[in-house]
Amino acid sequence: MPNTIRRTKGPRRPGRLIARILAGLIVLLLVLAVAGYFTIDGRLQRIDALSDYEGRPADTPGTTWLLVGSDSREGLTKAQRRKLATGSSVGRRTDTMMLLHIPAGDGRPTLVSLPRDSYVPIEGHGSDKLNAAYSFKDGGPKLLAKTVEQATGLRIDNYMEIGFGGFVGIVDAIGGVEIDVKQSIKDPKAGINLKKGVQTLDGAEALGYVRTRATGSIPDFERTQRQRQFFSAVVKKAASPGVLLNPFTSVPLAFSATDSVSVGEETGAFNLLSLGLAMGDNPVTTIVPFSGFENVNSQEVVRWDRDKALRMFRALAEDKQVPKDVLGK
Repeated sequence: MPNTIRRTKGPRRPGRLIARILAGLIVLLLVLAVAGYFTIDGRLQRIDALSDYEGRPADTPGTTWLLVGSDSREGLTKAQRRKLATGSSVGRRTDTMMLLHIPAGDGRPTLVSLPRDSYVPIEGHGSDKLNAAYSFKDGGPKLLAKTVEQATGLRIDNYMEIGFGGFVGIVDAIGGVEIDVKQSIKDPKAGINLKKGVQTLDGAEALGYVRTRATGSIPDFERTQRQRQFFSAVVKKAASPGVLLNPFTSVPLAFSATDSVSVGEETGAFNLLSLGLAMGDNPVTTIVPFSGFENVNSQEVVRWDRDKALRMFRALAEDKQVPKDVLGK
């Protein structure tokens, strides 16, 4: 019989085993990412906020968001309302309105506060405060968005709205947000007693921080500064790798956001991710240029500086950086 030599299998190469494990992990992560995307996208609360109408501004380069914070107490129990010092008002009004323009190419995003007392034309209602467009019986997100488009000449691509309860849930889901409080603030009406300096605010403290009118000679303009400061900080943290790659923070954040944020019908999870990435790109933060205050029908309103405001919105419509001489604090 011919001699046969049996070859014994040697030990498997560790490199090949590691490569297979890594490949398996990558596939698993991709599957989880896709599943997570569709889960989040399917849970988003969509509302009819943007629609075509005669004379609507044409599409412009870049992406423009209308970001709205309402004073809705929906979902809050009586105990939570007392704890958060939100009061018991019924219905919804817009407490915060901001435009975020994300350029198509290079350049920093621009975040613009729209004072709620801005005196602007509202279709079917003459001229009134901007936030009235939302609170009218025939108003709401659609009339508010239309009013902003007609006042600015900008076409809004995405709409996002959040109420008091959702605000608190998102901040708590990411473990609080770090804010540099410029001065000590004690305001029982807003439920806060904050010391000056850098500190991490939980959801209830953050809500009080952006709501309080207890600071500054022009309280509402102090509020717009804090709102931009807070929004930049919370979205930047929510989109950071430390939050997104940690399932103990990313999963609660995703579910909290989808339960409490309403978006336009054209907005999906990918758009929200783009929003988060844009806010991490050190946006320019400013306010609509204004010329002062005026008493109209026994109420104080904000008058925009027409020339400067037009220059600001024209620059955004052309996907350019806003001229420095029209930027406000």
